[in-house]
Amino acid sequence: MSTIAATESTRRTVELALRGRRIDVRGRAFQALLLLTLFISLGFLLVLLWTTWTTAQPVFTDRGWDFVRSDVSSLASRAGVWQGIVGSLILTGFVVFVALPLGVAAAIYLEEYARDTALNRLLIANIRNLAGVPSVVYGILGLVVFAQALRGISGGLSYISGGLTLAVLVIPIVILVTMESLRAVPASIREAAYGVGATRWEVVRSHVLPYAAPGVFTGAILSLARAFGETAPLLLVGAVTGYISTGGDRGLIDTLQGRFTALPTLIFSFSRQIGDDWRANAAAAILVLLVVILAVNAVAIVLRNRYERKW
Repeated sequence: MSTIAATESTRRTVELALRGRRIDVRGRAFQALLLLTLFISLGFLLVLLWTTWTTAQPVFTDRGWDFVRSDVSSLASRAGVWQGIVGSLILTGFVVFVALPLGVAAAIYLEEYARDTALNRLLIANIRNLAGVPSVVYGILGLVVFAQALRGISGGLSYISGGLTLAVLVIPIVILVTMESLRAVPASIREAAYGVGATRWEVVRSHVLPYAAPGVFTGAILSLARAFGETAPLLLVGAVTGYISTGGDRGLIDTLQGRFTALPTLIFSFSRQIGDDWRANAAAAILVLLVVILAVNAVAIVLRNRYERKW
């Protein structure tokens, strides 16, 4: 810490000497403006959280853990979010096992193996455009391709259709973040590895990827959070917004090919109902969604930090 403080003091001394010890009024004003915008944003966030908590407090006070463990119901006093939690976790599993490997592999090819040609530059530009496409467009794609054209495999409006739709939605984000992480690796690391006779694959596997791993994990965390909170594409590929049967003892394939719901769609369903009880349920479901997202992100952050210490 003392070394860091000394370096910061030296830097400020050099800056003052270069400026003739003049005070940078514009710089200070811009810094104050940025700090003000930060406090304003945090203020809005705190107001939203407080409003949601005060609305949801009767649900947690009266029902407590029962609200989390209960299934969907047509009665506000019995409705819960357990089926939505399970559905969201299953859909997120598709993102983990489909979108992340494909996105990282595509980024490695484009950044480390592909030549700088006009075709590849056009491909990267299209990927950047796909990252900004509204999620409802991916919902239409999932409905046409996964739910209808591949009905024999996906089972139609099912977990498989919803999970693959979310996977396609976040793949461009994974590719772009991974490419930026690989691009940030110093060229000297690659040159040193090539200098001792390493092959391209050995350089990528043993030197480039470990160095870029924190950025790749960060992209994975952002992608999981994006997929976990999506509602529009799930509604288009068959997410249930009303009562959904548990289906008894079904196998894994039958479950994945069956109807589903998720936390965001339950929030949408609760908010459409009339009455203060349903409004309180919607606010409580929002808080549960925030907690689950934070828990999933915390696990990903812990894995990222352990990987950083390992390397």
